[in-house]
Amino acid sequence: MGSSESAGPLEHHERRERFAAIGEIAAEIAHELRNALQIVSANVFLARQNLAASEPHLAKIERSARLAHQIVDDLMALARGEPAHAEPVPIVDVLMLSREMLPSPGADFVDEIMPSDLEARVHPGLVSRLLHALYENAIRAVAADRGARPRIVTRIRPSDGSVRNDDVDDGPGIPTEIASTLFEPLVTARAGGTGLGLALAKRIADAHGGSIALAEPQPEPGAAFVVRLPAR
Repeated sequence: MGSSESAGPLEHHERRERFAAIGEIAAEIAHELRNALQIVSANVFLARQNLAASEPHLAKIERSARLAHQIVDDLMALARGEPAHAEPVPIVDVLMLSREMLPSPGADFVDEIMPSDLEARVHPGLVSRLLHALYENAIRAVAADRGARPRIVTRIRPSDGSVRNDDVDDGPGIPTEIASTLFEPLVTARAGGTGLGLALAKRIADAHGGSIALAEPQPEPGAAFVVRLPAR
């Protein structure tokens, strides 16, 4: 009797945590699908302007639709608590995947990968969403702050048996009042921000046995994050 009574509140707490996770991920899926549909709509419009030269636009529509389907599958697996199906993947491939469907005006990327053929043992779809969240936040923050493209430096190298990824942008930085809660759901410093991208990024890092954190010290100006992932 005592054991069943003590298990009740624990099970209730676990269910509540699971529902909260599903809600966060569902909101992020909606956000990502909205981005994909915006790309589809824009390319449909462009294709209709000149049907004879529409092939590049149709190819982009097809690619965006496939990517959107993959995002849904990957994030729903994460919501179900399934382990990340990791495999050795070239880091440069994950970077390229993470930069698809970024919002306008985009970013100027500087990549420093040592060695250039470095691999990590990750789920490429999920880790690309983690990096995508960092890049998207930087792009939107700089666009709101000064109406420009950010410069984002990505440095990746082996470190203490893991793969360390440092991402540094030249945006307005992280307000000190939210720095300690930045990876919690619904925490954002940007008007119109969902506050879910970095919470999802942390879930993805945790699912790999890795981590994501603010770098210390922070640059001035800008924001810097450190992501650690399993090495090959």
